[in-house]
Amino acid sequence: MARTKEFDPEAALRAALELFWERGYEATSMADLVEHLGVGRASLYATFGNKHDLYMKALDRYLETRDPEIVEALSAPGPALPGVRALVRRFTAEAASEGRQRLNGCFVTNSAAELAPHDPAVARRVELSWEQMETLLYGALTRARAGGELPADRDPRALARMLLVLLQGIRVVGKASTEPGRVLDAAEQALSLLD
Repeated sequence: MARTKEFDPEAALRAALELFWERGYEATSMADLVEHLGVGRASLYATFGNKHDLYMKALDRYLETRDPEIVEALSAPGPALPGVRALVRRFTAEAASEGRQRLNGCFVTNSAAELAPHDPAVARRVELSWEQMETLLYGALTRARAGGELPADRDPRALARMLLVLLQGIRVVGKASTEPGRVLDAAEQALSLLD
């Protein structure tokens, strides 16, 4: 008879995601995961595989459950630029805050900086995430230009890419800097390009 699991794999995966998000991949040991999740090492390996496998499952879960407000803001009917502006200002407010969210940054951005340069599996997921964000921004900016919100001489693709890079930079600088003015000023300068 198969032995039943003595823990909830979904809760364990959420807890692993939190720990990896807070500490990063390299700074999180299997012993840390065992302690934080309250699950035996053998059970972790049997359920999730090795540390890298668990990290990949946590990254996949993060990507699956990412903030649906991003899609809503950039795909809402009506004028498109308010959604774009709101998204940039939301990222900026989070990066300039004093809370844990600022210190943890974005899990995708953290993965891009720590692992993507030498881990093809992480790099693919990061690139997919960025492509999705760029596509959402491009769609909103294309609608804005077609609706007369954005000047006709503006390139929606180039602006979408600029905003993607800005948002990723906001996450990095916000995480590392104690000067919120950096991200606030950068965001407002970038948004002025939409006028």
